[in-house]
Amino acid sequence: MKIAQDEDSSTSFFEGEKREIKRREDEGKTSWLHQKFWLGWSMEVRKQEGDDAAPTPTSVNYHFTRQCNYKCGFCFHTAKTSFVLPLEEAKRGLAMLKEGGMEKINFSGGEPFLQDRGEFVGKLVQFCKQELELPSVSIVSNGSLIRRQWFEKYGEYLDILAISCDSFDEDVNVLIGRRQGKKNHVENLHKLRQWCREYAVAFKINSVINRFNVEEDMNEQIKALNPVRWKVFQCLLIEGENSGEDALREAEKFVISDEDFDRFLDRHKNVSCLVPESNQKMRDSYLILDEYMRFLNCRNGRKEPSKSILDVGVEAAIKFSGFDEKMFLKRGGKYVWSKADMKLDW
Repeated sequence: MKIAQDEDSSTSFFEGEKREIKRREDEGKTSWLHQKFWLGWSMEVRKQEGDDAAPTPTSVNYHFTRQCNYKCGFCFHTAKTSFVLPLEEAKRGLAMLKEGGMEKINFSGGEPFLQDRGEFVGKLVQFCKQELELPSVSIVSNGSLIRRQWFEKYGEYLDILAISCDSFDEDVNVLIGRRQGKKNHVENLHKLRQWCREYAVAFKINSVINRFNVEEDMNEQIKALNPVRWKVFQCLLIEGENSGEDALREAEKFVISDEDFDRFLDRHKNVSCLVPESNQKMRDSYLILDEYMRFLNCRNGRKEPSKSILDVGVEAAIKFSGFDEKMFLKRGGKYVWSKADMKLDW
């Protein structure tokens, strides 16, 4: 609707300019050269206004907590604070985003199920689906804290559950830091896959390709789990998070080259659900909200926060997000993301 209004406004503007030129021409006050200059100037003004327009927050990733029970060595959103917004304030911000055009919300962390044993994220999921009526509500989790009772209570409101799994070799998971205690990450992954079937939640897998798993062949395991999407990320350095003096992680030892990443993708080219994301595609193509509901701009290789949408509104804050809307679309950021439209055989 907003786009249509902008187009109508633009058309109206140019029609007005043409009428003004015609009037001046009838009065003998303008020449062909003046006409050309006048229209050219008008178009440039409109172009600049369009360039400055705030992007629509169609799909938003809300990292409402930085706390986590895992210690993945390449984590790019680390536990630098323990702050979590009060539930009602988080709901207020989500309602503002919906009003601004949000269609999909993804809850992430940290580990989203750590806060109030999953009740906090559960209540947000229910609010977004039931009250805001968003087409898509999803969560990214390491899966270690999810219980069947959570699915029983909140599963109907969740469209997609994405579980992070970087390797099907437990020794590699230990090297990466994707493990807590004696729990087997891969075994838990299969259990969560079954629960997603039982409670009609679309199942997705996220994998970060790094120095320790780049040679792994995951074809058989991914096909057996049959996720709706397998997001494959190239390990990314973010200054202040997993790189640099003030970082809580040192991810340099995990980094792989573009050629290494391409070889991994080629090895898995027959996996139909694979969605690859190189560093180039990933860096500026996500709208990321931190725990204070500030958009994080990653264009300079580190996360530079805007003011909170709770203080200045969505439109004012999003202009400082560094969001590359074209790259968002190019990487396949918009897809069939509502489970009602997926027509899955649960």
